Amino acid sequence: MATSIYALILAGGSGERFWPLSRRNRPKQLLRLVSERTLLEETIARLDGLVPSERILILTNSEQEKSVRELLKRFPKENIIAEPAKRDTAAAVALGSGWVAARDHAATMLVLPADHVIPDREAFQQTMKTAAAAAQETGALVTIGIKPTWACPGFGYIEQGNAVPLRDGGEIAVHRVIRFREKPNTDLAESFLRKGNFRWNAGMFVWSVPTVLSEFNRHAPELADFISQVRSPKNLEKLLRDRFASLPRISFDYAIMEKADRVLVVEASFDWDDVGSWQAVARYFKKDAHGNAANQPFTALDSSENIIFNDGDTTIALLGVRNLIVVRTGDAILICHRHEAERIKNLVAKLPPELQ
Repeated sequence: MATSIYALILAGGSGERFWPLSRRNRPKQLLRLVSERTLLEETIARLDGLVPSERILILTNSEQEKSVRELLKRFPKENIIAEPAKRDTAAAVALGSGWVAARDHAATMLVLPADHVIPDREAFQQTMKTAAAAAQETGALVTIGIKPTWACPGFGYIEQGNAVPLRDGGEIAVHRVIRFREKPNTDLAESFLRKGNFRWNAGMFVWSVPTVLSEFNRHAPELADFISQVRSPKNLEKLLRDRFASLPRISFDYAIMEKADRVLVVEASFDWDDVGSWQAVARYFKKDAHGNAANQPFTALDSSENIIFNDGDTTIALLGVRNLIVVRTGDAILICHRHEAERIKNLVAKLPPELQ
């Protein structure tokens, strides 16, 4: 490919949905939920052969920085940066864009969440190569769309328009984006599926550095000014301490993507899962004849449709229960109805600070 490819991995977030396994300093991307590697390690490994580690920036926050550095001891230390305050994704992408621009002002840049499950690395890389080719050839912002498998009200949607032919497009479809749609109610989500031209917004983006800098200049001048400071060879840590907390708290979708004139969507050729809950993770566990899903052996009698996660060697036994989530760690046990899983974050707020 003509230009160098860099990657920004967004590895912040809170540790609420997977409590008690997750904590503030150990959120979802630092958990081994579906394999022997954490989701962050899987995300980095997925780039092997496409983006070398010296061109990958991992953006975390001050609460999780120590855990990330301990996990990634062989990763370039200077390529792990902690945000000193929570400012949403527009500020994060601005920081990453400035970091890349300081190294290669003509580079192509990927933005990837750290906490998704994508089993097929080859298909993932092929999709990203197509998106990079589209970004270089058209000068557009490119997003990755996931073909919906059900009418999920928890995702944002992308309405796609006409196909855009590329010189090196290959077999993967590229379309114009008509508009982004916020998380819909179930009825609206079902109408999106019936229309057939809606895709899930997975929060993965590709663009050339000149394109994204131009869009920041047009639509978010305060963030553009911050990018110009990141690009200059000053002390980055001091700049983050002095400026980052005062940046606008706004999502990148709202600040830039929804306002940009040229936006394309590349349909993912890979299976994708954002594993947003214990129910989602349970799809990767072994199931018994009664629908009980567990990451380790357990004992059950007259029990069905339960989810069990055991982070240790204590025996878990179930008797006469249905539809429970049971999670055991070294210092806490969660027992909740599986249909109440969305409220785990409300429960976490009531816990002593040392357990949050």
